[in-house]
Amino acid sequence: MANAIPEKIRMNTTLLENLAEVAKDAALLKGVLMRIQETPNSSELVTYAPFTLFPTPVPEAVFSQALAVQTHFNTLVDKISQDAEFLQDALASTIEVDDFTARLFKIHQQIVKEGTSQSVVCGLNRSDYMLDQAEDGSSSLKQIEINTIAASFGGLSSRTPDVHRHILQVAGQLEQSERILDNNPAAGLARAVAKAWELYGSEKAVVMFLVEEAQRNIFDHRCVEKELWNRNIPTMRRRFDDVSKTGSMDQDKRLFVDSQEVAVVYFRNGYMPQNYNSEKDWDARLMMERSLAVKCPDISTHLVGTKKVQQVLATPGVLEKFFPHQPQVVEQIRATFAGLYTLDMGPEGDQTVAMALAAPDRFVLKPQREGGGNNFYGSEMCEVLQEVKDGTERTAYILMDKIHPAPVQNVLLRRDAPLQISTCLSELGVFGTYVRKGEDMVLNECVGHLLRTKSSEHSDGGVASGVAVLDNPLLF
Repeated sequence: MANAIPEKIRMNTTLLENLAEVAKDAALLKGVLMRIQETPNSSELVTYAPFTLFPTPVPEAVFSQALAVQTHFNTLVDKISQDAEFLQDALASTIEVDDFTARLFKIHQQIVKEGTSQSVVCGLNRSDYMLDQAEDGSSSLKQIEINTIAASFGGLSSRTPDVHRHILQVAGQLEQSERILDNNPAAGLARAVAKAWELYGSEKAVVMFLVEEAQRNIFDHRCVEKELWNRNIPTMRRRFDDVSKTGSMDQDKRLFVDSQEVAVVYFRNGYMPQNYNSEKDWDARLMMERSLAVKCPDISTHLVGTKKVQQVLATPGVLEKFFPHQPQVVEQIRATFAGLYTLDMGPEGDQTVAMALAAPDRFVLKPQREGGGNNFYGSEMCEVLQEVKDGTERTAYILMDKIHPAPVQNVLLRRDAPLQISTCLSELGVFGTYVRKGEDMVLNECVGHLLRTKSSEHSDGGVASGVAVLDNPLLF
């Protein structure tokens, strides 16, 4: 694979330093911003989000493959969300030992028992991949996970193409700058939310962004908000605590927060245990799920994104259940799967444990958690497995083949970090949206991509956790 940094620039330290300053200025001017916490006095500072100095080369064939399969993943997620029996069977062992997943599943069960109040469903997903490099140098697309709640960086990734175009122009790489792809996931995400708002049927009702207590990634949200305001769709930002204190449902199950009717709840929070600080937060989640508001996502779709469901989908014959007469679709989806292995109690799970302990560098141990930085590798994985291998606690995890992407050299630009060339690995995300009303799929789209790059010294972690940075693919 080609290197990200042109040779004449890589060998010229002064030129690299000048380009880094140009890049930082461009990031601020183009609105690639992020709110972060200053540790000395806890004050807030607005600065650029971390990003690469140069775009990263990505094979065009696998990039196109990732985009082409996204609408099928959208359909798959939607079909699973409607299959309560499948979710029950898939998550049965997990909810016995994982309290957080069990709490989410309890809400799901109550909604299934009561019946859904809203026939409109809105899905905003991001499927994440790495390119697994074979011994012959070829690369294959392998899925890391699919995010069905709070899939981030659709906003900021809409701004980064202009930054890299400018950097390459200044570096004298005009031809390369013209190869940077247009990318606007924010517009696509907003288009789906807007359709859901329209189908709700009240022009006075708002789209409510459910957000965290402290926001470091607020500008990513704002990009989507701006797209909605451009369509004259009102938005507001509220936390669980706000919904708990001022939220209510009327006799028709319409949701009101701060006396405003809510047409769509867009969850940018609620995907980690620490997002729920009290029982009141859980009560607020249940009220929103029971309400007439369209949920992005609803609780069933949230559960589809669990690692256990991902592992079950890789079991032979399961995809055929959801696409019974579409073998080509099954083949497209299955081609992206890495090896996924159960840790359920029984001979198959015992075999998985033995396999992982015998060759720990070949695998990744994954709990049912989102947000990055939760996985276990190498000796740390062995420690966890040795501790849980004989008990049901192991069913809170799945095992996955470790993917080996080709490394490239690049410069990772972070505020107050030294300028240096690093050996880097990249992860490709593809955004997909869908809106369904009853049995009718009203919208199903692939709306853009995200490339994140990190130093090869880090095994796990995303942009939000401070490990990866924003990037752009340069196709070859």
